[in-house]
Amino acid sequence: MQGVSVWLGSAGTTAVALALLSAPAHAQDAVLVDQPSAPAAVTEGLPNDSLRAGSVAIPEPPAEAPLPQVDPIIPDEEFNSAVPELSVDDDPELDRPLESIESFERRIAGQEADVAPTEGQALPAGDGALADQDPVEEIGDAPIRDAELAAPLPPLDQFEVAPVQFAEEEALGAEARVDYVVRLEGLDPADGSTDADLRDMFENLSALEKADGEAANVAMLSARLDEDAELLKTILASQGWYNAQVRTRLDQSAVAEGGAVAAVIEVAPGKRYTFADINIEAEPTVPPNLIAENLPLQVGNPIVAERVQAAEARVALALLQNGYPFAELGERDILLDQTTGDGVYTLPVDVGSRARFGGFNTEGDLAFGVEHIRTLARFEKGELYDSRKVDDLRKALIATGLFSTVSVEPKRTGEAAAEGAEYVTMLVRQDAGPPRTIAASAGYAAGQGFTLEATWTHRNMFPPEGALIVHGVAGTREQGAGVTFRRANAGRRDRTFEMIAEGLRSDYNAYNALTGRLAARVSYDSTQIWQKRVTYAYGAEVLGTAEREYDFSVGERRRRTFYIASLNGQLGYDTTDDLLNPTEGFRVTGLLQPEGSLQGDFTPYVRARLDASAYHPFGESFVLAGRVGFGTIQGAERSEIAPSRRFYSGGGGSVRGFGFQQLGPLDPNGDPIGGRSFNEGSVEGRYRFGNYGIVAFVDVGQSYASTKPKFSDLRYGIGIGGRFYTNFGPFRIDVATPLDRRAGESKINVYVSIGQAF
Repeated sequence: MQGVSVWLGSAGTTAVALALLSAPAHAQDAVLVDQPSAPAAVTEGLPNDSLRAGSVAIPEPPAEAPLPQVDPIIPDEEFNSAVPELSVDDDPELDRPLESIESFERRIAGQEADVAPTEGQALPAGDGALADQDPVEEIGDAPIRDAELAAPLPPLDQFEVAPVQFAEEEALGAEARVDYVVRLEGLDPADGSTDADLRDMFENLSALEKADGEAANVAMLSARLDEDAELLKTILASQGWYNAQVRTRLDQSAVAEGGAVAAVIEVAPGKRYTFADINIEAEPTVPPNLIAENLPLQVGNPIVAERVQAAEARVALALLQNGYPFAELGERDILLDQTTGDGVYTLPVDVGSRARFGGFNTEGDLAFGVEHIRTLARFEKGELYDSRKVDDLRKALIATGLFSTVSVEPKRTGEAAAEGAEYVTMLVRQDAGPPRTIAASAGYAAGQGFTLEATWTHRNMFPPEGALIVHGVAGTREQGAGVTFRRANAGRRDRTFEMIAEGLRSDYNAYNALTGRLAARVSYDSTQIWQKRVTYAYGAEVLGTAEREYDFSVGERRRRTFYIASLNGQLGYDTTDDLLNPTEGFRVTGLLQPEGSLQGDFTPYVRARLDASAYHPFGESFVLAGRVGFGTIQGAERSEIAPSRRFYSGGGGSVRGFGFQQLGPLDPNGDPIGGRSFNEGSVEGRYRFGNYGIVAFVDVGQSYASTKPKFSDLRYGIGIGGRFYTNFGPFRIDVATPLDRRAGESKINVYVSIGQAF
């Protein structure tokens, strides 16, 4: 039997519980509607399985509701007495084993044969008959009425297949190569609010655009179309269109006429969300508007993901640069109103404690100690913490070349500092790297031939940063070796002290020399990491050289020995953007060398030169570069000056198109003898494409016997060069030829080296 139990709450709500109350036990297991559990007041008096938990949705009445007492429709005693007890004694069928499927099918087939209906007639209901109204299908091993079903299948070679006839031919084959065009429709709404660069963003990332209008088949084209639809949704959401609708389709209307399939993406951008309010949740800072001034988001601006991220990065950077090393930005929250298109932006910021620089500490595999770290730092104790100065220290440590890894981070001390701040200790974690290096370089230049240089360096043999360098040169025109001691950051950041001892053999057309040299030098130079505006160097050297030169008094070359002492000073000013490959700015360098001969009477004189260069870009690929140089020797006759200390012109770093030192005064044999002055100039047009470049140039120059340049008899060289740009500078090959070539001068001169010519 079926029954309905109803409960009426005091508030007038009604709950209905349906329960199957059939006598057989298995009927009580029927699955009811999946609803929350019924209250106990409803289930009271019903069998346990008749209304299971989760069957009926009945709201709980209030606990304080005055519920009326309701008597059950059928008391428990009466219901239990009315249900008969079943046992094996009463019905032996309950204890029989289950019938097998095969036996069941045979029995059913036999019953169907006894009551076989006419075609279309339903079986009568009752014992041994199926109660449904559908014609009975033969099952099991019942007899087969249709002889065709029992007939064996024909052999495959005799099986006839009729081709499928389509109503009309497909316009596009599923396996054929597909040519297509991309159509983007609806991206620009009527109000013109869509950013103009959205199409460019889509085209740069689109899978359809990258394939250049070709797909292997329709499936591939469809996959790309779906991928680009999701891409466009992402792009629009990143620009503030969060409810954009994107649909795609393949338009084959032009295929029949030999045209391409159109991959169409239809866009309905919808409403663009804008900032309605901007909230910063943070403790007060010094200055008070530090965060607000560095968060360039304004009410009314569209919510663009890239701008939001950039604004937050700017806030984080501003805090780190203004005394807050422990500041952290929390997770942003943007509450969007779909009705108005407004967005309320909230950014929590934990500014942390304000800090000033304190002391230093270091740990790990040390290359040097705290005192040298303090020398490298460009900040003093008590200065307001600034992450830029910390980054500068980290770069200085890396530039030493002594570490595999190195890091610098602030650590809280709890020690009070001025203006409510606290001191932080800078912890330097060191991991010393291999201190030894072997390096080599090679080059070629007309007049100089091939040159191979090699060095062995122990960068920290005398800590801190005391390097021992053994170097050698083997070339067509030069051979030599030497030892250098160099201490970097010597007592001051970026200051270098060097002591050099070397011997060199030179064999040029201008002179043949055997030279020994001792020198000391202090310099403040630019490096690839720090290119400085102002540089300087000063030092002294003593050398002895035996040189063969042309003696006009006897009309032949004779060897002379010179002992020379020299002081030198150099000053430079540099505004260019790169040390080895400048593209803008200018450089000026002046060199002054008072020196004299120590052989016999002391003969002092002064060598001086001035070099300047400038660079101007035209667009991103072309640079126009120019250079001028002048030199003079004052205070001595040419014969009193060692040939290797005179001025010469010509070569890869001077006037290309001529051999090394080939310009200037000549002896009767046509070999250069050097002069006491020179002037030079160059103009280059540099065009770069990717990692490669082409250079066209014109060089001009001459050296003179007089102490002042005459600007007469100038020689010109023109040429073209190639560049391969690397991370350590350009590799260059220049080919040049002299204009108005004279007897004995080469038609073509080649120069190979690293770095631009100037």
